[in-house]
Amino acid sequence: MAKAAPAEQLKLLGLQGLDAKLKSLANRRRALETDPRIKDLEAALSVANGELGAAKVAVHDAEAELRRAEADVEQVASRIQRDEARLNSGTGLSKDLVALQKDIASLNKRRSDLEDIELEVMERLDSLRATQARQQGIVDDIQGSFGTIRAELDAELAAVEAEAGGLRAQRSEFAAGLDAGLLAVYEKTLARRGVGAARLFHGTSEASGMKLSPGDLAEVKAAAADDIVFCPDSGAILVRSEEWA
Repeated sequence: MAKAAPAEQLKLLGLQGLDAKLKSLANRRRALETDPRIKDLEAALSVANGELGAAKVAVHDAEAELRRAEADVEQVASRIQRDEARLNSGTGLSKDLVALQKDIASLNKRRSDLEDIELEVMERLDSLRATQARQQGIVDDIQGSFGTIRAELDAELAAVEAEAGGLRAQRSEFAAGLDAGLLAVYEKTLARRGVGAARLFHGTSEASGMKLSPGDLAEVKAAAADDIVFCPDSGAILVRSEEWA
C-alpha cells in the first residue's frame, strides 16, 4: 500500500480544490464554445442566405428579360421610324404607300403590345428587387446578432482562459511542494476517476457523497495513518482528518 505522511495527505485537499476550479472553468469553456445561440443563428443564416441567393437569381433573370423586352421595343420603334420616313417622302406607287401605312399601323400595335410586356417586367422587377432588399436586411440582422453574440462569447472565453491560466500557475507551484510519490498517485487517480482526493468526514466520502459501509470503515480504521486509502465508490484518495470517523 502506498504511503504518505498524514500532513502531506491533507495538502491534497488544497490541490483538489484547485483542480475542481479548473474543471469548473473547463466546463464553462465548453458551454461557451457550444452556446446553442450560435448554432441557431448559423442555421437561420444558412436559410436566409439561401433565400437571398434565390432572390438575387430572380432579379438577375428579370433584368435579363427586361433588356430583351427593351430591345424588342427599340427594334420595332426603329422600323416604324424608317417606314414613316419613307411614307412622308411620298415617293413610290400609291399601292405601296397604302401598304406601308398598314405596316406602320401593325407595327404600332406590335410596339404597344411590347411596351405592355416591358411595363409588366419592370413592375415585376421592382417587386423582386424589393424582396431582395428585404431578404438582405434579414441576412444583415442575423449577421449583426451573430457578431454581437460571438464578441460576447469571445470576451467570456478570454476571461475564463485568463482565470484558468492563473489557477494553472498556482497549481504548479502548489504541486511542487507535495511529496512526489503522493503526487504521482493523486495525478493517476485524478486522470482515471475525475476526482483525485476528497475528505472522509464522519464516515462519509465527500468524493461520492456516500457513507462508507461498516466493513469499509473498519478497513480504513485498521489502516495506518500514513497509508493512502481510497473511496470504494469513487476511487478517489480519502483524506482522513481528526473528525473522519
